[in-house]
Amino acid sequence: ISFRCMGCSTEEMGLFLDFNPFDNLLCILLGISFTVWFTLLLVFIIVPAIFGVSFGIRQLYMKTLLKIFEWATHRIERGEPTSLEEEIKEIRRSGSNRDLDHASEFEMSDIFYFCRQGVESIMDDEVTKRFSAEELESWNLLTRSNYNFQHISLRLTVLWGLGVVIRYGFLLPLRVTLAFTGVGLLVVLTSIIGFLPNGRMKNFLSEQVHLMCYRICVRALTAIITYHDSENKPKNGGICVANHTSPIDVIILASDGCYAMVGQIHGGLMGVIQKSMVKACPHIWFERSEVKDRHLVAKRLSDHVEDKTKLPILIFPEGTCINNTSVMMFKKGSFEIGSTVYPVAIKYDPRFGDAFWNSSQFGMVNYLLRMMSSWAIVCSVWYLPPMTREEGEDAVQFANRVKAAIARQGGLVDLLWDGGLKRGKVKDTFKEEQQKLYSKMLVGTQEDRSRS
Repeated sequence: ISFRCMGCSTEEMGLFLDFNPFDNLLCILLGISFTVWFTLLLVFIIVPAIFGVSFGIRQLYMKTLLKIFEWATHRIERGEPTSLEEEIKEIRRSGSNRDLDHASEFEMSDIFYFCRQGVESIMDDEVTKRFSAEELESWNLLTRSNYNFQHISLRLTVLWGLGVVIRYGFLLPLRVTLAFTGVGLLVVLTSIIGFLPNGRMKNFLSEQVHLMCYRICVRALTAIITYHDSENKPKNGGICVANHTSPIDVIILASDGCYAMVGQIHGGLMGVIQKSMVKACPHIWFERSEVKDRHLVAKRLSDHVEDKTKLPILIFPEGTCINNTSVMMFKKGSFEIGSTVYPVAIKYDPRFGDAFWNSSQFGMVNYLLRMMSSWAIVCSVWYLPPMTREEGEDAVQFANRVKAAIARQGGLVDLLWDGGLKRGKVKDTFKEEQQKLYSKMLVGTQEDRSRS
């Protein structure tokens, strides 16, 4: 009656009755949440990334994690029995009915433990183990590095569960937001800069945009990077070579300086990024059919480094990702050009997250998800003094000298093996070399006998 007295129609009365004040309150709360969320991103992450400054939040975060990891490792060491004793008891339990309390007595079945350890040592050769995750001395509260955590301690399990909530409930959404922001800005801004005429202004804007976007992407991984010896940073007209652990090596280096990238043209999202980047900066992209043409590749690289106004080329001569414990054979192509080479050593700290990309086990999306759900990516970068090819030194010797310098600075093992063994068989040349050595030994032995 009161509505009719106020002159309201039946339709207006229905709209009023259907109105729910809780829906309005929910919309207001969501709006406030998104506003606060993006304000925090803008103030504490995006703006500092633009100016290249840091509030020290990530360093404090890293120190806190280290203390937690030390406590978790201490709990594991207290709860875990001796590995040798337990494994031998298990062998005896499965193959004998004797009393297991008499551990001091020898049993024939004990031999199987040592035989298995020997076979595992043979199988764990110096090449194969470079393509698996690096072993940790302490547990970082990730099941990917220890699957038996739930058998150690209830408090440790509760702490792990809290870590899962933090990593997937807070850090992952934050990092995904930052990643889309960085990549989106890179595509849009480089495309706009591409319309400007070539000159100093275009180069300046291109460098600033690339640095800003890469720094945002670095924060999308909560990457804590320490750069050493910045006076040796690569200069225009040179070639920067570095050991290769992960696709994010590019982001790690490009957030501290601008480079001309080298790679194969892709489709999809990666292709869109490549096309937009090359509009603002002279990157070197090859068609699939051109990649195997060594002379064409060498000519494109030579033409680039001859122009001292162009950015230094960034190359990973190993040609594949290694697990950051060693440096494997450098392909000689980038060392045949005759340009100044700027070696860079990259060493990751696996305690916070394993940066190694095992491409035979994880796809790119799965790998990025693992990176963004890790605690952090912590690494050190060393810029080594520039190196040039010495007189009488061929490309292979020059490549090995640069590789040895990178391995020495990064604390990595210097290996002569080709990283291509990750996916292929041993080259016939290696077999032929051993056959020749054996043949010489036999021939030499026969000659010695005939003389005698």
